[in-house]
Amino acid sequence: MRAIICEEYGPAETLISGYVDSPPLGPDDIRVRVHAAAVNFPDNLLIQGQYQVKPPLPFTPGFEVAGEVIEAGTNVTRHRVGDRIMALTRDGHGGFAEEAVARAELAVPVPEGMDYVTASGFYSSYGTSYYALVRRGRIQQGETLVVLGAAGGVGLASIEIARALGARIIAVASSADKLVAAKAHGAHHLIDYSREDMKQRVLELTDGRGADLCMDTVGGEAFNSMSRCMNHDGRLLIVGFASGQIPQIPANLLLLKNFQVVGIFWWPAVQRDPAQHQASFTQLSDMYRAGKLEPLISKTYPLEQTPEALKAILSRSLIGKLVITPTGDLH
Repeated sequence: MRAIICEEYGPAETLISGYVDSPPLGPDDIRVRVHAAAVNFPDNLLIQGQYQVKPPLPFTPGFEVAGEVIEAGTNVTRHRVGDRIMALTRDGHGGFAEEAVARAELAVPVPEGMDYVTASGFYSSYGTSYYALVRRGRIQQGETLVVLGAAGGVGLASIEIARALGARIIAVASSADKLVAAKAHGAHHLIDYSREDMKQRVLELTDGRGADLCMDTVGGEAFNSMSRCMNHDGRLLIVGFASGQIPQIPANLLLLKNFQVVGIFWWPAVQRDPAQHQASFTQLSDMYRAGKLEPLISKTYPLEQTPEALKAILSRSLIGKLVITPTGDLH
């Protein structure tokens, strides 16, 4: 099968396009004809050898896919050949290829009316956001949520889910274009942190109370600012560190405001509780069919242009998701 191959750790331009064998299928796995594979920030870390896990060389990067089941393992009962699914790959890589293997119990059906490109950009962004806001953050109707990195995949998903659940959303981003996108997806208030004092604006917009929740994919100084404008009993949700800076927090801030800093690592949680994962996606699928969720796919790339997509995702101007289309069949 055609695939993108990482033969040595390095930047995206060192990747090559070639042919590899389809991965072996385990009894609990499904083989998927990949119609679309989302590009994610960790893909760049993986190919540079900077991720927590280092696959043995050579390997195919990419881990978030949508496509058609073409083979099922002997123990699989949830999915059948011909089903349309979205999933993460079994091994955490192997997605930028014509075929991939996923654990059957963690794959979910593509909602009716959703194409494969949208599905590939839906799975991890909306799964992470729902887990963070609902399972870990216990978001309630009427609460105020601040979303950092509001124009990214997780940021826009968080805005839409929180709005559907009756929350008030303050979107924070670094440019007017990003804030326009955040507003189009449901944000009530906007903060351009490149020109405004984020802490002061959050306090102004909440009548001095601070945020009930914060979805933080950025870290660094943005986290430091939010740690000083959380409401009593607030929940500051740590999802990632796109700034490249892992912050620390003085414990007295937690004591004085009685707020919590909550870690969000979605995929291990999914693996520990597949039933809850499936239940979460039942809710997300219902929201999508009701027209409450509208994933933003900024651009698609054919398989051979995967290096260009990986470089593009590093751009601080990116809004929404980028998707690879290995087969060219998008529906």
